[in-house]
Amino acid sequence: MLKLAERLYLLRKEHNLTQEATAKELGISMKSYCRYEKKEREPTASILVQMAKFYNVSLDYLVGLKDERE
Repeated sequence: MLKLAERLYLLRKEHNLTQEATAKELGISMKSYCRYEKKEREPTASILVQMAKFYNVSLDYLVGLKDERE
């Protein structure tokens, strides 16, 4: 999921959020969130769903299967 890390970073920056604030909103540790952005770890399906809902994008967009956000 190479696109996932890039999209998480871009979406977070678009929303003017820090990694810490984003992790808090998602209910995960900052360490875990940082690892997702650094491509060191992949989130579970339930976390991916939370992220897509939080950023109001489709799962396909988030993981790089589509370029359309919805």
